[in-house]
Amino acid sequence: MPGDDPLDYARLVREALRDVPRQALRVAAREGLPGEHHFYLTFRTSHPGVGLSPGLRARYPDRMTIVLQHQFRDLAVGEDAFSVTLRFGGVLERVHVPFAALVAFADPGAKFGLQFEPGPETAAGAGGADAPSAEPALATEAATTEPAGNVVDIRSFRRRDG
Repeated sequence: MPGDDPLDYARLVREALRDVPRQALRVAAREGLPGEHHFYLTFRTSHPGVGLSPGLRARYPDRMTIVLQHQFRDLAVGEDAFSVTLRFGGVLERVHVPFAALVAFADPGAKFGLQFEPGPETAAGAGGADAPSAEPALATEAATTEPAGNVVDIRSFRRRDG
């Protein structure tokens, strides 16, 4: 069974790729965002552990994209999740996102992006790994541009049977 194999390479790659946004967010929390770097983070709002206000949850029942660029504060990054305070319609709100809820991560300033395929623990009802939302939840001057460049899709690492 794939779940019993300690060398389940698809799982190992998923876990390794999820470390990229974790490390990038740690740098941003510690040092701020250098130069033109900014992050688009798309996540499943229905994933267990996602913390949103009732108003944001009603507005984004499935997925949400946040942009970390100029107007964010109190970014805290742990092993399993990150939290950040953002402004939505003039109101400051705290957002808590488990890394397992991420669908996509992009840094347009570096022309880099990742899309995440849901693991077996999140695949049921998660809707797959689509591209980042075209409507970012937090508008910035760069929010109207699509992330471009080197996008690594984990599906290319999966073994093809039959």
